[in-house]
This record gives sequence, structure tokens and C-alpha cells, in this order.
Amino acid sequence: MRKTLLAGVAFVTGMAFAQAPGSMGQPSRTTPGYNPNQPGLTNDTTQTKVKTDDKKFLQDAVMGGMAEVAMGKLAAEKGSSDAVKQYGQKMVDDHTKANDELKQVASAQSITIPDTLDSRHQSRIDKLSKLSGPAFDKAYVKAQVKDHEEDVRAFRDEAQNGNNAAVKDLANKTLPTLQEHLTMAKDLSKGKTESNTADRSQ
Repeated sequence: MRKTLLAGVAFVTGMAFAQAPGSMGQPSRTTPGYNPNQPGLTNDTTQTKVKTDDKKFLQDAVMGGMAEVAMGKLAAEKGSSDAVKQYGQKMVDDHTKANDELKQVASAQSITIPDTLDSRHQSRIDKLSKLSGPAFDKAYVKAQVKDHEEDVRAFRDEAQNGNNAAVKDLANKTLPTLQEHLTMAKDLSKGKTESNTADRSQ
């Protein structure tokens, strides 16, 4: 009788250990994509997601850069203040250079990037082109603050979390220029606000 009980205990204990690798949310070695060095992570999903992000980052960055060049040309021509005209020309120069570098990296990585603006960006430029004088300056500067806040966030995320070394390096290299653009746009916005406030107080 005692031998029978011991055999039963051994059988139950063996079953428990056999199920242990998949218990408590941990994948077993038979789980597809199981990574023995990092239990709980799979090799498949994380890699695919990061690679897709690198590609999307380049495509979005080039599209945004082309829009900045187009809006910068408008500002250089239609701006009612010298500050806005000069800022617009700087956007043309800096984003043309940045786009050339983005295109070189994309080509080296065999990533297809857009060569014309999409309808959303073109629509924004068309609306801006219909404005003039102080109304143009105000709309342009407001758009620049918003756009460069998004740019800085996107380039910082890529520099920190991207998977492709070449893309990450370029994002890190370009980030200080975008941060400078954002600071300048905010200064222009504050300047316009202060000017408008002074005009109303007179």
C-alpha cells in the first residue's frame, strides 16, 4: 500500500514539473518565436514592428521636409515681416539639406520614399498660399510651432528607439537643428503676440 501511494505522489509531482515552463504566463520552449535568452519575449513580433517604424519614420520625415521647404518658400516671398521672411528662407535651406541626407540613407537601405506631397500636406500649403500680410505670418508661425514640436518628438524617438543604426544616427544628427527651428518659431510666435498686445493697448 505504501509503495502505491509513493508512486502516485511521484506521478502527480512529475506532471506539475512537466507543465511548469508554460505556467504563470511564461512561454515554453515549444512556443513559436520563444527566445531562451529573454523569457516572455518572442523573436518575431518585436523585430518586425521596429523595422516597420524605421521605414515609416523615413517616409514621414521626407514628406514633412518637402512640406517645410514649400511653406518656407511661401514665407520668404509672402511674409510681411523680415523675421518671418528670414525664418522661411532658413527652413528652405535647412530642410533641403536634411531631405537630401534622408534620401541618401533611404536609398542605401532600399526604402522607397515619396517624391511629391500627398493631398493632406498640399492642402495645407494651398490654404496658406491664399493668405497675405499679418494673417499669413500668424498662420505660418503657428503651423511651424506645431510641426516642429511633432518633428522633434519623432526624431528623438527614432534616435533613442530605432533599430537601423544609419537611420538612428541621422535622426540624432538632425535633432539639434529641429530643436533650433522650434525655438525660433516659438520666439516668432511670442514676438507676434507681444506686438499684437502692444497694438491693442494703444
